[in-house]
Amino acid sequence: MKKILTLVLVSVLGGIITLSAYKLFLEQDNSALASTTNNNEQVSFLPTNNTVTSAYNISNVPDFVDAAEKTVHAVVHVKNTTIVKGPTSFEDLFYGRNSQRAQVGTGSGVIISPDGYIITNNHVINGANQISITSNDNKIYDAKLIGSDEKTDIALLKIDTDEELPFVTFGDSDQAKIGEWVLAVGNPFNLTSTVTAGIISAKSRDLTGQNHQSFIQTDAAVNPGNSGGALVNANGDLVGINTAISSQTGSYIGYSFAVPSNIARKVVEDIMEYGDVQNGILGVTGGSLNSKYAEELGVATTEGFYVNSVEEDSGADLAGIQSGDVIKKLDDIKISKFSDLKGYLSTKRPDDVVNVTLLRDNDTKIVPVTLIRNQTLQLPIIGLVKNAKEKDLRKLDAQNGVKISSLDKTYERFWKKNGIEEGSIVTAINDKSVNSIDEVKHALENKSSNDPLKFEIINKNGKKESFYWK
Repeated sequence: MKKILTLVLVSVLGGIITLSAYKLFLEQDNSALASTTNNNEQVSFLPTNNTVTSAYNISNVPDFVDAAEKTVHAVVHVKNTTIVKGPTSFEDLFYGRNSQRAQVGTGSGVIISPDGYIITNNHVINGANQISITSNDNKIYDAKLIGSDEKTDIALLKIDTDEELPFVTFGDSDQAKIGEWVLAVGNPFNLTSTVTAGIISAKSRDLTGQNHQSFIQTDAAVNPGNSGGALVNANGDLVGINTAISSQTGSYIGYSFAVPSNIARKVVEDIMEYGDVQNGILGVTGGSLNSKYAEELGVATTEGFYVNSVEEDSGADLAGIQSGDVIKKLDDIKISKFSDLKGYLSTKRPDDVVNVTLLRDNDTKIVPVTLIRNQTLQLPIIGLVKNAKEKDLRKLDAQNGVKISSLDKTYERFWKKNGIEEGSIVTAINDKSVNSIDEVKHALENKSSNDPLKFEIINKNGKKESFYWK
């Protein structure tokens, strides 16, 4: 017992001595060290508050769950079966077998009406012998192709069903903003009902460099099989049809592209009402501006569409638009480059009126322009042809035909050597009389790929000649 008490007393005494030494020596040294540090360094002070910034404000994050639920059941799997002719083997010849094979391609589609209309890409169903649709609840339907447009890569399908189907409503792609959240919904790699998120990275994007397209660019992950699927905003409204990716490998590496919903909707409405796409033409040619181009032209702006020429009797011509004008806006849409202009006009039809804001001699003007039907067509070998007026026909004593507006540069020398020049009249193609570019287009579409082209042309001397091109 005495040994235990002795041990406790020794422990207490040791603790008191240790504490006293710390207070006397070490704490004084630490105070001196802290003081020296504070004197040698400038301390920076940052203002702080308790406000939660929008970056972390969960209430401001789009409700992706709601948008996905509105969309996922309206996006379908599209299977395209085509018959292709493979190389003929010795066994095929020996046994008399047919070398034709069935080839299957897949993509996505979006139901846009409760009675079964489906929008997809033209390249998803191009050349199909049979099209089948699989819905999100695994029901399979045969689909009929209603119509398609190769230029915009949009096609319209129809399935028959007794029940009302879930569908997506069109949004206004003109109002979609760069930086806005979007969802891509589709069937990549045959994985059904896949949803990915991203933002709109750019608008009016042209991938060809020939000013033919006006895509919405996003960074939502899109892969093979997503083609024809939906690009929707945070409300679940359709703002685009996923169409292409930028890739060196064939798979997604950061950017994807969608046909704007306003263009897709207009194409679908035209197919349903007219059977083909109705394009409204402004009637100007030119190019986009930049600082170098603007300086060469003596223009005081670096953004807009510079008008080089105006097509005779076009809406632009009748409205008084002139060479040298700079188009800055169409209605309320800003025009910075030709793909802006092309994209907006792709949503319009002949006889629609567009308010054109233009810059002329540093003055801003707004002129209403009535769009017209396309009156020109690129005719193989010959060049650009257009609908002929009565005076054009009378000049060469022609009863019918279309007028050569400009000759193909490659064959211009040949034609002029044979008396064919701008203003000559093409009266028939493959022995079929033509009176308009629509009839020219129809004659070309109905020509077999193996048949030669035969043209009847009235030359500058009023003599009708025939030309064959194989």
